[in-house]
Amino acid sequence: MENTNFKRFFLAPVLATALVGAGYGISKAVKTADAPATTAAKSSEIAMVPANFTELAEKVRPGVVNIQVVKRIKNAAFGSRGFSENPFDENNPFGDFFGPFSGRDSAPAPVQRGVGSGFVTSKKGYILTNNHVFEGADQIKVKLANGKEYDGKVVGRDPKTDLALVKIDGASDLQPVAMGNSDDLKVGSWVVAVGSPFGLEQTVTAGIVSAKGRVIGSGPYDNFIQTDASINPGNSGGPLINTKGEVVGINTAILAEGKGIGFAIPISMAKNVASQLEEKGHVIRGWLGVGIQDLTPDLTKSFGLTDKKGALVSQVMPGSPAAKAGIEQGDVILEFDGKAIAESKDLPQMVAATPVDKSVDVKVYRNGKTVDREVKISAMEETAEASTTPMHKKTLGISVQNLTPELARRLRSNRDSGVVVTRVEPGSPAAEAGIQTGDIIREVNRKTVKDADDLIQKIEQAKDQNNILLLVQRGQNNMFAAVTPK
Repeated sequence: MENTNFKRFFLAPVLATALVGAGYGISKAVKTADAPATTAAKSSEIAMVPANFTELAEKVRPGVVNIQVVKRIKNAAFGSRGFSENPFDENNPFGDFFGPFSGRDSAPAPVQRGVGSGFVTSKKGYILTNNHVFEGADQIKVKLANGKEYDGKVVGRDPKTDLALVKIDGASDLQPVAMGNSDDLKVGSWVVAVGSPFGLEQTVTAGIVSAKGRVIGSGPYDNFIQTDASINPGNSGGPLINTKGEVVGINTAILAEGKGIGFAIPISMAKNVASQLEEKGHVIRGWLGVGIQDLTPDLTKSFGLTDKKGALVSQVMPGSPAAKAGIEQGDVILEFDGKAIAESKDLPQMVAATPVDKSVDVKVYRNGKTVDREVKISAMEETAEASTTPMHKKTLGISVQNLTPELARRLRSNRDSGVVVTRVEPGSPAAEAGIQTGDIIREVNRKTVKDADDLIQKIEQAKDQNNILLLVQRGQNNMFAAVTPK
């Protein structure tokens, strides 16, 4: 696993103040991908810099869009006394996903605005961008390179990969950007980032691919392209282009403490997610049902292996596909569906991309021998989410995580039961009721919420009611919120 000693990955907001409103963080900084290095045609010397990016820019820019979002503040009077600080450790990238917390004395903002980027994937009006660009947004405006503006509608979102698909209607002159293959990228290749840094539309910057497969702690499917192409707040969601004019990455994050260090989501991963978002509105992932860890040198020696390749199984979930196939705790998974596992981080991505109900061969190392097992992959259950994706049942439109004692301390709560709201879907019942990221849900219909599973169960039990009564703690204050599920 890539060892990143980075202190913080920055989601920098591009802000515009409306009325008395302070802007909010809707754009992460960007990432760039790589393109093949140019070699001299008539000699063995390496051409260090492409002669010109003019044709490349002219080819790509018509398909790159500027995205403007608006958030209307609800329950402003209550919200004026919120968190005085980010409750998460400054070294935790997750903390930046929450955006700024209002201080106790800060004035509420009726309207907040933000800017991001995206690119056209289809003449049908589909646009691919980052999920965090729309966090809490009530209104989306998409501006094409020709200056025309359209209302945007979120078709689907995937918080785990920070991807979202937006659709605009009525545009007849769309120019989709060609998709490339990020698997073919090589470190040192030239790449170009296009987007709207600080709202400056159609900005083109160039750099090289600095590294591949970076793990920055943003989620279970970390596999980022690192680039030194200049990216800034507002680039989020824009394309990273190779020298053929193909998208190889989606600019997503920057290292807050450093310059020239940006990260992009590989397009090879994004294409599968985008396809599912267009078809179903959400993503269905394969599930194996194991807990895994890296093989350290000491563990490698203890298990009698000659190298650190593979994923060490530390836990097997009862009743999971792995359990049914006979995979055991202490096994080292060497291959999955014919593909070698170089590092443990490779396995979750492989499993997630595997179609549900597909039977795959898994090769494991056990007690000095290689053992083959056939596993029938099942669908991953989103147990910690109370509907972040469209589902065929009534939902609130929030994501949560359990309130641990440490998190309770940071949130200045005197109790450790309940769940913390980590995401609120724009336009959802929870958003309309004024629920915000960072709120602690204490009760559902006057019954105490113990954890995320308990919350989901109580919501399911009450889903046929016209209103679900929530008790929410925000800072040192409590409030009731009546939510109408849909």
